[in-house]
Amino acid sequence: MSSSSSSDNLTLTDTSNLPTHVAIIMDGNGRWAKQHRLTRNQGHEKGSEAVRAVIRTCREVGIAHLTLYAFSTENWQRPRKEVDALMALLKRFLKTERKEMVENNIRLNVIGQIERLPKGVRQELSKSMALTEANSALQLHLALSYGSRAEIVRMVQTLSKKCLNGDIDPQEIDERYIADHLFTRDIPDPDLLIRTSGEMRISNFLLCKSLTQSFILHRPCGPISVKRSFCTFSKTIRDVKGVSARSETRCVFRGTRFRS
Repeated sequence: MSSSSSSDNLTLTDTSNLPTHVAIIMDGNGRWAKQHRLTRNQGHEKGSEAVRAVIRTCREVGIAHLTLYAFSTENWQRPRKEVDALMALLKRFLKTERKEMVENNIRLNVIGQIERLPKGVRQELSKSMALTEANSALQLHLALSYGSRAEIVRMVQTLSKKCLNGDIDPQEIDERYIADHLFTRDIPDPDLLIRTSGEMRISNFLLCKSLTQSFILHRPCGPISVKRSFCTFSKTIRDVKGVSARSETRCVFRGTRFRS
């Protein structure tokens, strides 16, 4: 969760080396709730508040792409009541944040097995995406019912059908073909990957994209923690510029924990 220290006024003085694409694995709401003697659903409610603040922070500093891993394919295995509560929270979030996305030039996109989401959620997603389609400041990508394994299986099935139908020659399949048939086909590779729970796991997230140029930190979710991550990223880019090209650099940071 977000930091409540006096660093709430933290500002970024160097924006020349900010990441273009920030991807965040939204995790730890249940554990946070348990630590504070709250229900898991209350933890998810707090998590949605942190998400709202992070989106505003990314828009404020000029991040071009933000991907939030909000609901994975594995999350469907959670208890039915918890899944229903998460879907209701998502639906409410889409309704309440729609006006702000429009006013702040934020475009909403969704990646994942959208067909598995409840009809009401799909309808709200469609409304928000239609209203923000022309926006260009921050591209907000929600990963919903998303998993890289499922993404890869879908890509293989699609390309296999095209080969069987004679639409493409199997020998023509290369990285470009594969990338063009992923959920993430229109999204650049992430520069910075953050996991909010404190665990160092990718958890089936962007496996085809985050293997070569992602900086991985783990910090609690909140605007101050995200800004600190940006500062760390910017400093590291400056430090390594004389050693190797940015696209060839892979670093893993173990972020400092802040009080919630």
